[in-house]
Amino acid sequence: MKIITDFASGFMGLFQTGGKTFISWMSSIVPVVLLLLVLMNTIIAFLGEERMNKLAMASAKNPVTRYMILPFLAAFMLGNPMAFTMGRFLPEFYKPSFYASQAQFCHTSNGVFPHINPGELFIWLGIAQGVQKLGLNTMDLAIRYLLVGLIMNFVGGWVTDFTTAYVCRTSGVKLSKQVDVSLTPDNA
Repeated sequence: MKIITDFASGFMGLFQTGGKTFISWMSSIVPVVLLLLVLMNTIIAFLGEERMNKLAMASAKNPVTRYMILPFLAAFMLGNPMAFTMGRFLPEFYKPSFYASQAQFCHTSNGVFPHINPGELFIWLGIAQGVQKLGLNTMDLAIRYLLVGLIMNFVGGWVTDFTTAYVCRTSGVKLSKQVDVSLTPDNA
């Protein structure tokens, strides 16, 4: 009987600890995420969707803007998963590479910009808690993670360009390298 009661107590303790953690987030990280989302929406409303579209199309012209700057801006302005929608302004050939770069960036920026991927914030908070217990600054780690992420996401996107070219060549598929945002579901 003691084993059953110990198990039940431990099981309930797990949820009590989760509840305490949730309440602490409600007074610390949730307001920050909420205010970052408000800022992001304000910037988009101020700039206008048309300007955002023009920025994305201009970013498609070279690998640095395509796999470093555009994913950063898309993640910061739109968050995950909406950041992937900026890929619609890229030529078909570059969409797989943008997706690879964007998917990684939504993870590597969470420490500095928690509004980008709040669904995975618990991973960053777990790492940050360990770093804090060591007496180290979590923002130093977050900035390093962001910077390494920017470089590695660029490399991942660029390598995917070569992979896409190889797959196109071996399969006989030809993907356009010209931007065409005029296609809609009605006339595609």
